[in-house]
Amino acid sequence: MKTPSYARVVAAIAALGGVLFGYDTGVMSGALLYIGNDFDLTPATEGVVTSMLLVGAAVGALAGGRVADAIGRKLTLIIGGAIFVLGSLFCAVSGSVVALGASRTMLGAAVGLVSIVVPMYISEMVPPAVRGSLVSLNTLMIVVGQLLAFLTNSALAHTGNWRLMLGLAAVPGLVLALGMLFMTDSPVWLMRQGRRDEALRVARRVGLDEELVASNSADQRSSREVRAQEWLALSTPWVRSTVVVAVLVGITQQITGVNAIVYFAPKMMNLVGISTENAVYTSILIGSVSVVSCWVGMMLVDRVGRRRLLTIGLVGTTSSLILLAIAYKFAETDVRASWFVLALMALFIAFQQAAVSLTTWLLLSELVPRAARGLGMGIAGLGLWLANWAVAQGFLPLVDAVGGPASFLLFALLGALALVFVRREVPETTGLELDEIGALMESRFSR
Repeated sequence: MKTPSYARVVAAIAALGGVLFGYDTGVMSGALLYIGNDFDLTPATEGVVTSMLLVGAAVGALAGGRVADAIGRKLTLIIGGAIFVLGSLFCAVSGSVVALGASRTMLGAAVGLVSIVVPMYISEMVPPAVRGSLVSLNTLMIVVGQLLAFLTNSALAHTGNWRLMLGLAAVPGLVLALGMLFMTDSPVWLMRQGRRDEALRVARRVGLDEELVASNSADQRSSREVRAQEWLALSTPWVRSTVVVAVLVGITQQITGVNAIVYFAPKMMNLVGISTENAVYTSILIGSVSVVSCWVGMMLVDRVGRRRLLTIGLVGTTSSLILLAIAYKFAETDVRASWFVLALMALFIAFQQAAVSLTTWLLLSELVPRAARGLGMGIAGLGLWLANWAVAQGFLPLVDAVGGPASFLLFALLGALALVFVRREVPETTGLELDEIGALMESRFSR
């Protein structure tokens, strides 16, 4: 069945949240090299400035699903865009490390909020046949946002103007807030509010199965009661087990070390002899590879399948990290080897963005059952962002303590463990309705 153009427009507008997510996580990779000109930063405080965004994101992710259940997906994303605007402007005028950290925390709350609500919203607004590619549009926009951040950093590298680097995130935040004003809420949320006719009208417009939406009306009414006590819903063994799987899927994305490279690639290249300005430019390669790889993954995910693509990605990232550790060891004594380091970082990113990151966000939006969707998505997002925070906070001190090669080998080991988990516990969800996925998980964990 051909997907209605409105469903694609909805997905595209909502995915602007991914641009913000990507820009604000990627911009620090270059800005960090210049913030030290105004503030005296140590490796530990560099990690703090970077990771405070992730502290806010963990809180925003945990609250995001509950807020979206209470006021709707649409209004939640409008508020998220507004917070992006304010947080970006506060970052740009920060006069101290404390003020910058506080502003990044505020910004992080918006990042966490949209990181959960965007894939939730899109997954509820598009038919299952194209859900993989359209939900993954959010992932593509994340890496587009990171590339925009890297290009901005490179364009401003000669000025060292980190305030403008951080402040420009206000622009896409404004676009998201304004764009969502013209969208509608999802049939899932509308049905929960008792707005059955409107839910069916939206379902018809986006190409969802109206009979299936209508048949869920009783479930949606009962879920309003469950929503007030979603913690109680988690006492159901299969619901709780499914949420745990979703949490571990989110952590899987982070323990490969992707954000150590996204956040700190220029810093790592700088440590092996590449000049500060040239180190900023290396991020453009990383960002470009991310965008192309994510696009390829989007074309494959509904054909290859989520679980198989995630498996391929983890094999690729783990192998790349082992080679990267070896190359980095040589680069520490011979600067000519630094270009092999950059090439292997790019190879790692290709596997990560085409497969691991892309399927992670998609699986989070599909696995969490309706009975605990808001809270469950929040808990899964919290796990992902806490893992992200641990990587951002601990990576530079880890490199300082044991060196770059050992740090990359640690990520390779964690990636191997993640591969074992995926093969044992992650189901294939390709082509299934959200309720069918719930039934699959119930049968699996009710034995």
